[in-house]
Amino acid sequence: MFKVKVQRWRGAVWADADLPWLVAAGKREGGSGGDFYARLEAAGRAARAQYNGTHPQALKTSTFTTHLLPTRNDHIRYRAEAGVRFIRRLRTTLRELTRSTLRDGREHTVDFDTFTLELQVRADDGHETYLAVRIAGSVPPNLTTLVLHNVPGCEAEGWYPEYALPERELLPAEQAWSNIMDPHAAAVVLGDVS
Repeated sequence: MFKVKVQRWRGAVWADADLPWLVAAGKREGGSGGDFYARLEAAGRAARAQYNGTHPQALKTSTFTTHLLPTRNDHIRYRAEAGVRFIRRLRTTLRELTRSTLRDGREHTVDFDTFTLELQVRADDGHETYLAVRIAGSVPPNLTTLVLHNVPGCEAEGWYPEYALPERELLPAEQAWSNIMDPHAAAVVLGDVS
């Protein structure tokens, strides 16, 4: 474990692959029974005693801290929370891209870690508003479905695969989709109505 210090706060961090876990924390109160390090050591000694009392092969270390380490449930929860954070970021990004392209009709792009997302709106006065989505790069499973279901103002079942963009052909690592955008939803995204 690694020691972490922030002002009077202390922590114990377990580095699991590329993911650090804060497994214990408390305040540094030197000489006090409530000191983080004293409590951590006492808990480790108690855990060692309990382990040695129930296992035939006794531990030779002075403490035992396995109970502090992340479990399978912790990893599942982390992945679930990461998924929720990604969906929130994706929805916010799609709304910002939609607003930007509604204002000027040009392509607007955002780079994520492994893929690029681009939106463009085409509209003429008195005609329908078309919104195109382009996804390029290494696309995680179900990403296309998530993107298309979260574009504001477009029917989830109304997407049509495209083989070219309005001003150019698709590149080999690109996919594009288009849909008709609801004009009221476009006004909401632009902030003209609520």
